Amino acid sequence: MLSFALSLLLQAAPIAAPQTPPSPAWPTREADLTLRDFRFASGESLPELRLHYATLGTPHRNKAGEIDNAVVVLHGTGGSGKQFLSPQFANELYGPGQPLDIRRYFIIMPDNIGHGASSKPSDWMHERFPHYDYADMVAAQAKLLDHLGVRKLRLLFGTSMGCMHGFVWGTTHPERIQAMMPMACLPVEIAGQNRMWRKMAIDALRDDPVKGMRTAADLLLLAGLNPVATQAEAPTREKAEALLATRFDATIKGRDAEDLIWQLDSSRTYNPQPLLERMTMPVTWMNSADDFINPPGLGIAEREAKRLPNGKFILIPQSAETKGHGTHTWAKFWKGELVELLKRSE
Repeated sequence: MLSFALSLLLQAAPIAAPQTPPSPAWPTREADLTLRDFRFASGESLPELRLHYATLGTPHRNKAGEIDNAVVVLHGTGGSGKQFLSPQFANELYGPGQPLDIRRYFIIMPDNIGHGASSKPSDWMHERFPHYDYADMVAAQAKLLDHLGVRKLRLLFGTSMGCMHGFVWGTTHPERIQAMMPMACLPVEIAGQNRMWRKMAIDALRDDPVKGMRTAADLLLLAGLNPVATQAEAPTREKAEALLATRFDATIKGRDAEDLIWQLDSSRTYNPQPLLERMTMPVTWMNSADDFINPPGLGIAEREAKRLPNGKFILIPQSAETKGHGTHTWAKFWKGELVELLKRSE
């Protein structure tokens, strides 16, 4: 099996240095929602689909008895809801007087299908796990909100894959969103360079899960780099190769070949472009100029943003401080825009 073969590589790989741990100050509550007889867009089904999630804060009900302070935060490919407890995100947003002060907002952080502690191929079904796509993931998120009694979100915030989920939400369930902040994506079919690097990784993993994981991890690293910061950090061949080794170890740690194939391929049916005019809620959409996955030179974002009735697009300038594609999780670069969005969507 792919999972067994990859485990041999993981045993041989050096242990990565531990990453900065989540702040222990955030009082999260975690739970699992079991969705029974869940049917996928492919026609496949599962008798039970587990959706894991964490929350911060407390639901507030308005005079009509409806929860009016719910914020859903959606992670990227290969991530989980807990990534939004990292200091560069949580410490900038959740504290007293900060934009998403948990005394005021009810924060919902799901692990999406195929990710984190939610149902995924490596749990037991492996290659027989349903071939989920973004529509399935959004459908499961909607059922989670129903379970929590949330009819309408005060804010939908998503990064990378979560950004694309936001565009799916906005074009299929616009009535359930008061404001939206998608970060680091484009609202068009995954094609061109973006589909090519994903397909390269998928093909490598399917051909040989051990060697293929090396290729896939290298592609993931390349896709996430800020070239300016990387050149400054590794200005010689020796330093570049040492940095690659360190980051490779961190990237491969804990990954499963089958899970990664399914994660990368779940974008295959994504294309909200024809329906963008349905997104009438206030939207602040942000990409970064140093993003390999969504290169600004394509001009797609500027073109499609004009179709959002109440939206605006902002490109974060490249610098030695930005984080490439991962700039989306460093709130210091954009939290002022979040404050402005919350004000204009009151």
